[in-house]
Amino acid sequence: MKVHNEYSAGERSNVWTPLEVDVGAASHQGHVRENNEDCFLVIRFGRSLENLLTNVEDEFLNKNYGSTGYGMLVADGMGGMAGGEVASRLVLTKLVELLIDTSDWVLALQRDHDVLTVLERMTDRFLQLDETVRLEAASDQTLQGMGTTLTVAGALGDDLIVGHVGDSRAYLFRENNLTQLTTDHTLAQALIDAGVANRDDPASRSMRHVLTAAVGSLGEEVDPQVQRFKLQRGDHLLLCTDGLTETVEDDTIAHVLRDAQSAQNACQALVDLALANGGVDNVTVVVTHFLS
Repeated sequence: MKVHNEYSAGERSNVWTPLEVDVGAASHQGHVRENNEDCFLVIRFGRSLENLLTNVEDEFLNKNYGSTGYGMLVADGMGGMAGGEVASRLVLTKLVELLIDTSDWVLALQRDHDVLTVLERMTDRFLQLDETVRLEAASDQTLQGMGTTLTVAGALGDDLIVGHVGDSRAYLFRENNLTQLTTDHTLAQALIDAGVANRDDPASRSMRHVLTAAVGSLGEEVDPQVQRFKLQRGDHLLLCTDGLTETVEDDTIAHVLRDAQSAQNACQALVDLALANGGVDNVTVVVTHFLS
């Protein structure tokens, strides 16, 4: 699906020029699982102010002050029975409610204060989502222990804000280079960070499915990873669950993103590769191409 974002080139100003954005998403339960505990969401949000009639000269007023942003989210639920599905669906629907209830949206990060506000709000919303899932699990014995990963990206002009808990991932593909933006909250990653193992060691490979953080479970309050990046024309943003990254190598992912005719084609190709390589887990992919 092709839509238009807003892009501010060069120095910060009040003049925004349109940047075409191509977005796609795909999800599959895989060959083994009976249900799909993954959820995804792509949203467009914005504000508008258009001058209809005035006798003020054009040099003093812009015709249109509209700005638009995009949000991309993936969640991989866990908890047995229906718990995983409930948790992943709950965090996405609750997050939309929190966004709607925000009275003073920040849609242009032109000042340090704006950046700090958005980063703090992203962190706070993760905490609110964590509490929501915990309360829901406490109210229904069949949902006890449920939780979910959550990876969220918001594109505001040429700014990208990424919030993350768990082992779903966000990647940026730029100039033929694929970079992982998020850090896995897994025991395997903890061993690697501590310097006691590397990615290929049997110990770390056996621990890569053991989460050290998730929304709504694991006992402790979440501490989300929240970051800000700058977008460039031609960038691809990939959000995915571990059903993709456990079965498809980074080099192959980069190849698909480079050669796909559209974001939706890229998503379907990546899901198909995951299924062809075993497809033992749910797999979900969201791709956003900031077109040049």
